[in-house]
Order: sequence, then structure tokens, then C-alpha cells
Amino acid sequence: MSAHPEHDHDPAHDDGHDHGSYRSYLTGFILSAVLTAIPFALVMTGALPVGATIAAVIGFAVVQIVVQMVYFLHMNPRSEGGWNLLALAFTLIVVVIAISGSLWVMHHLEVNMMPAHDMEAMAR
Repeated sequence: MSAHPEHDHDPAHDDGHDHGSYRSYLTGFILSAVLTAIPFALVMTGALPVGATIAAVIGFAVVQIVVQMVYFLHMNPRSEGGWNLLALAFTLIVVVIAISGSLWVMHHLEVNMMPAHDMEAMAR
């Protein structure tokens, strides 16, 4: 028994906290670097059409978020009794509502704006 019993770890007691290891942090870092480099290369080289590039960047961003949550935030279904996962789901719902609402408003603003005037017709 150590001088600080609160620091002793009982292997039979699994509180769902994963504090990571050097190897897991290194794996997360390498995955993050690769998941950043690939979309960067796609955008800079123009290897794909614009629509496919946008879809690929969004896809890599989603995978990057999952990698960050697993390897650096140590989120899993067991951590904090599942409350982390519930908080994540709520956050995702709020983000989807905010983004889709913003896109909807911007689309309707663009559709309902006055048409651009022909500058030559105005000069006459």
C-alpha cells in the first residue's frame, strides 16, 4: 500500500476511464496527420472534381473527429457511465440543426435577393 491510497489502482474496479499510453497517443497523432495531409493534397492538386473534393474533405473531417475523440479524449461507451456519449449525441444534434438552419437561411437569402443589374443597361 502506498502513502497515497487514492492513487492505488484496483484492477478489479473498471471505472471506464482510459488514460491512454504512449503508443495510443502516437497512433492518434499519426492518424491525425495522415487524415489532415490527404485532404490537403486533394485540394492542392485538384485531383478530383470540386464536388468530390468537398465530399472527401467532409468525410476525412468526420473520421478525424472520431480519431480525436477516441485517441485523445478517450471517449468510449463506458466512460463516465455513458454520459460522455449522450453529451456527444446532443452536441451533434445541436451542430446539425445550427449548420442546416444557417444553410437554409443563406439559401433563401440568395434566392430572394434582387437580381444583379446589368451595368451597361444602367449606363444608357
